[in-house]
Amino acid sequence: MDPVTTFSGSGLPLDRSDVDTDQIIPAKYLKRIERTGYGPFAFEAWAKDPDFVTNQPQYEGASIMLAGPNFGCGSSREHAVWAIQGMGVRAVIAPSFADIFRNNSAKMGLLTIQLSQPDVEELMRMVESESNTPITVNLADQTVTAPGGWSRSFEIAPFVKHRLLNGLDDISLTLEHDDLISEYESNRPTTKPVTV
Repeated sequence: MDPVTTFSGSGLPLDRSDVDTDQIIPAKYLKRIERTGYGPFAFEAWAKDPDFVTNQPQYEGASIMLAGPNFGCGSSREHAVWAIQGMGVRAVIAPSFADIFRNNSAKMGLLTIQLSQPDVEELMRMVESESNTPITVNLADQTVTAPGGWSRSFEIAPFVKHRLLNGLDDISLTLEHDDLISEYESNRPTTKPVTV
């Protein structure tokens, strides 16, 4: 996966609480075996409403989603993360996340940033009043900044920060220990236990 470092983008204000994974990507798309191409199906039911935020031309190309609390609740499905990434979103900022969604995001390179409810609401107001408001995310410094001197720090687990900064999926994390694995394999006895 691609490393997550510092990037700027416009915001997509999804002002809804308790957005669950079935709302993010309907279950009927879980039969697909690909990991890409889910973006057009994201928020399918809501997107039937022409006034839904993803249908608004001023938010086209937004790379930072702003959402309400308990984002990503519901069943565990990697497809929800793939769908959001398929929309071109690189980070989701919300007051809270469902644990399973946050864990899946970390494993797939989608940065989840938890800020206070007032801070998220303030960012939403900025974006709603001026859709091209640039939001900058700096993972190394753990900051989110916006025009007018607006700046907030966020917490992230050191292990998650390491894997995102270095673009490490689970296989890449294992291969960080390739020397130790090779050493073990070269010294491993060739005989195997025998069961009687």
